[in-house]
Amino acid sequence: MIRTPDDWLRAPKKRVLVFGMSGLGKTTLASRLRAGGGWFHYSVDYRIGTRYMGELIADNFKREAMKVPFLRELLMTDSVYIASNITFDNLAPLSTYLGKPGDPAKGGLTFAEYRKRQDQHREAEIAALLDTPRFIERAEEIYGYPHFICDSGGSICEVVEPGDPADPVLTTLARHMLLVWIEGSDAHTAELVRRFDRAPKPMYYQPAFLHAAWEEYRTTHCVDEGTVDPDAFVRWTYARALAHRQPRYAAMARHWGVRVAADAVAEVTDAESFDRLICGALEQQGSGT
Repeated sequence: MIRTPDDWLRAPKKRVLVFGMSGLGKTTLASRLRAGGGWFHYSVDYRIGTRYMGELIADNFKREAMKVPFLRELLMTDSVYIASNITFDNLAPLSTYLGKPGDPAKGGLTFAEYRKRQDQHREAEIAALLDTPRFIERAEEIYGYPHFICDSGGSICEVVEPGDPADPVLTTLARHMLLVWIEGSDAHTAELVRRFDRAPKPMYYQPAFLHAAWEEYRTTHCVDEGTVDPDAFVRWTYARALAHRQPRYAAMARHWGVRVAADAVAEVTDAESFDRLICGALEQQGSGT
């Protein structure tokens, strides 16, 4: 169990899970550590999009292709192969499958279909998180990596109960890794909102939050399910979702791990500077500040 800076520095096998809002540097940090050697990079979103939702994503591509006569004929004769090309840095196939609810003429899904896909993502995310211990073993036994970083999705806080000391997912993760919250500032949040407004993307929401947002949006904008503008809805929801997630991230760090500032994470260039970052977080935690 890692509790102090000395524990971290003496550990022959360093294992961490980074969590926080998407866009604050989790994947960049993991990529830098991997590039320096000795660190295995496990991406939860990549695991979701390949192992657990890969077939659903590919079937959705095929469903759309069947609407095109030329492609339909090729698919029916097994003349073409359609698959997702998801990568650590390009998760578009996964977010495209999740979709957005609203007017079908604008690319929206019925709310029932949207909820079904949200539920599929929730199950897949929990499964991918619980796969982490097995990947820690694989990383060492097969590839010889002594160190391991789990790059979690931004929605991790939505599939766990941070205040529950018996939460099965967090219990499993904390038993094997140091959980590290990459905490953004108000300026980071504002920039994420601006970035999202320019290019709104699908995301996962906690069911109760999603239902409340959906009903409030339809009421305040006087629209029914079939006339909701999908992009307008997710833009309206995004800042609220970030505000909803912030205390959940904070509770995860308070009860299960440590916190580091996103600006400090951006300055990490190698394993040595990462060690300094973690030692600082552990020291701060130990002092109660």
